[in-house]
Amino acid sequence: MNASLNVATNAATSAAKGAVSTQQEMIRIRNLHKSYGDHAVLRGIDFDVQPSQVVVVIGPSGSGKSTLLRCCNGLEVAQGGTIEICGQTLLDEGKLLPDAALNHLRMQVGMVFQGFNLFPHLSVLDNVTIGPRKLRGMKREQANALAEDLLKKVGLGQKMAAMPASLSGGQKQRVAIARALAMQPKVMLFDEPTSALDPELVGEVLQVMKLLAREGMTMMVVTHEMGFARDVADVVAVMDGGVILESGAPEVIFSQPREARTREFLQAVLTAGQGGLA
Repeated sequence: MNASLNVATNAATSAAKGAVSTQQEMIRIRNLHKSYGDHAVLRGIDFDVQPSQVVVVIGPSGSGKSTLLRCCNGLEVAQGGTIEICGQTLLDEGKLLPDAALNHLRMQVGMVFQGFNLFPHLSVLDNVTIGPRKLRGMKREQANALAEDLLKKVGLGQKMAAMPASLSGGQKQRVAIARALAMQPKVMLFDEPTSALDPELVGEVLQVMKLLAREGMTMMVVTHEMGFARDVADVVAVMDGGVILESGAPEVIFSQPREARTREFLQAVLTAGQGGLA
């Protein structure tokens, strides 16, 4: 069953975060289809994400989670369907915005990858400031002040002069988050941000993401961290085979999933990591 993920009607989230149900969706996707050759990766995805909501997408490897996320800023181009970001049409039946408009829209969508993607020849400070200076035309002094504030927020105020090679994986990912935030985005996308980290470093990245959620940042997160999904998400969406099997509040998905495949997936991952379904 391909269930639509429509978080616009999540009244509990709206009340908790002060969202107004009539606000324009930050992400709106309709009938999204994506294939690689004969292999269908996304098969008719629909969902809405409203301001300040945290949507966590879970599911087995190969289910289409990362492809869906990457479609939300044009890194992947779906062959069918529409995507609107912050009220602007990103994709219309396989056609992306022209390059200039696409680049402008991408400045509103921060993205954090599992591989960090820092510039190895730039200091931590310059990694964070290069986007605002080059793309937003921010003066160096202003960009440096912004970067300093963001690096302090992610717990790396003392690392501004450091080079990426000297950092741990967790520190690199926190720099990557600060770099994305420096563009002052309206939406943050996280593509398995902890999957490349040693287990003892995962917590420091998740703490930063929890802070962003508390501050009201709109976030869409693909992750295998079930504890984060349970504790932080407003809505959890379960994907398999290129469709959304079901979606809902974490307490419902983790305690009373409707679909047998959801139960099977959660039983496997929670038994391995946290002791089974509630």
